[in-house]
Amino acid sequence: MTTFAGLWRELEPLGRDGATGGYRRFSWTDADARCRAWFAGRAADRGLRVEADGNGNLWAWWGPRGPGAVATGSHLDSVPNGGAYDGALGVAAALAAVDLLREKNFHPERPVVLAVFTEEEGARWGVPCLGSRLLTGAIAPEAARGLRDDDGVTLAEAMAAAGCDPALIGPADDLLGSIAAFVELHVEQGRALAPLGAAVGVAAGIWPHGRWRLSLHGRADHAGTAGIADRCDPMLPLARTVLAAREAAERNGALATVGKVTVQPGGANAVPETVTAWLDARAADEPALAETVAAVRSVAAKASAEHGVALGVRRESYTPPVRFDERLRERIAGVLAAAGLGPAPALPTGAGHDAGVLAARLPAAMLFVRNPAGVSHSPAERAELADCEAGVRALAAVLEDLAGLCAGGTPNWPGCPARACAATC
Repeated sequence: MTTFAGLWRELEPLGRDGATGGYRRFSWTDADARCRAWFAGRAADRGLRVEADGNGNLWAWWGPRGPGAVATGSHLDSVPNGGAYDGALGVAAALAAVDLLREKNFHPERPVVLAVFTEEEGARWGVPCLGSRLLTGAIAPEAARGLRDDDGVTLAEAMAAAGCDPALIGPADDLLGSIAAFVELHVEQGRALAPLGAAVGVAAGIWPHGRWRLSLHGRADHAGTAGIADRCDPMLPLARTVLAAREAAERNGALATVGKVTVQPGGANAVPETVTAWLDARAADEPALAETVAAVRSVAAKASAEHGVALGVRRESYTPPVRFDERLRERIAGVLAAAGLGPAPALPTGAGHDAGVLAARLPAAMLFVRNPAGVSHSPAERAELADCEAGVRALAAVLEDLAGLCAGGTPNWPGCPARACAATC
């Protein structure tokens, strides 16, 4: 048994809505601050040195900061009314894995660092994995500073209000250069492990995916007096667009979702003037994704023209296909098998993660913990305690392997592809 259950009891109530049971841990809010303080406090309790980079990502170092570090962690922010396990599981499991390794009297030969990334969900400013994108230079600092939430608050303003200097956001090549590998543990989003009878899986890769903002501008009018033929109602082309997204996704074996819509002026007895909607699209490959998005845009343009509505489409984020480091993935699978936690199935996923962003700059991998219902981004998201404990043991075994000594008496990673390597490695 690890210390995971105790950590989870502390973290679970933070940012939870008492009425729905869902979470509203939006970045740079009070709920987010409580989560960040919890992590910093628990890391400090373990003697880990906690620091924040210029983007607000937190780093807790076990051992001196230096080259060849092995990193793990996830995020603590949530989607609106999200589930308890998405992101938070990986953070609590990382702390519990440190405890488990110390119980074994393990002393890392390489630094181990626990990370908490900010704004992974993109729920407040629309760009997912914003903390890791800024860290790696995948988004320009000036563009990020100007992002606005639904209340018009910019990222720069929110960071400043939280006591952080937004002028410092941007790439941290020195920090990235000190990390040899990153392994993120995450609750499974989908239901592939349960039918296989496996508590833990390994990610094979991430589908390409992106978000597009559709702005439809018509003319506000009175719902009770404006004739149907005289209206320029932006809601009508949006309705066509939503149906087109479903149809295009089915044709291309893709996923397409319109999950957020804002309406102005928002009166129940008024024809809207402006409707803004966000299209989330994902597919197994880039041609299928491109074809899906093109079909949706075509229908939106045609329907908007028919109703006298001006259409604007802007891509807010895009993540190309990610295939995690094969050598690292195979090594992890061998470690789990040796620890009695395998075989761990290799799973593709349509969900984006910070590990996927980091994979463009360094060897990265992911562990998935079984989700018996497969539901995520919902209060119904769950994982059994026994499976979470298995995830902690799996993560601890991986960290022990990557941050320990190989058979030749030298630090393990990077160095040799096999767990039991020769002294000449």
